[in-house]
Amino acid sequence: MTQGVIGAINDRSLGPAPAAKTGLGFFLAVLTSVFGLFVVGYRLRMAEPDWVPIADPGLLWFNTALLIFSSVFMERTKHAAVKGHITAVRNNLSVAGMLAIGFLVGQYLAWGQLHAAGLYAASDAAAAFFFLLTALHGLHLMGGLFVWGRAAFKSWQQIEVARIKLSIELCTTYWHYLLLVWFVFFTLLLST
Repeated sequence: MTQGVIGAINDRSLGPAPAAKTGLGFFLAVLTSVFGLFVVGYRLRMAEPDWVPIADPGLLWFNTALLIFSSVFMERTKHAAVKGHITAVRNNLSVAGMLAIGFLVGQYLAWGQLHAAGLYAASDAAAAFFFLLTALHGLHLMGGLFVWGRAAFKSWQQIEVARIKLSIELCTTYWHYLLLVWFVFFTLLLST
């Protein structure tokens, strides 16, 4: 029987990055399952004879552009962090966050457009799913903004970029994931 070294089991010489990345990977896998179930539920409900599609607010196209640009600026933030450029990190991180907040405000305004047209979550199944999917995505984006806020706050303090590089990398991965989820939801909502 071969004996191993106990210390090698809990080797943290690589730092917290592998554990944090693994944790985010598991979290995204769970979210994918949850979002996937909502997509399946939506498609199944669409097949019912009483399904009445709603006209999606045109504002969703503009909101989608905001989210795309937010993701682009998060990617720029990540590259600036890798290079150690704190000013670029601050600037790109700020723009990415403001664009994401603009997306959320735009989604709220899109809800207002539906309300003005007399559509509410209790109106019919299509409206209920619209509000449910956009709210679910918005809540997860607000969670991302919480992490973004922590990274942004730290970037404005006198600390080294290396200390927030992992947070920025994980936040960027989550940002891109939420953009992908939005593309799926947006396509689904337009397919009615």
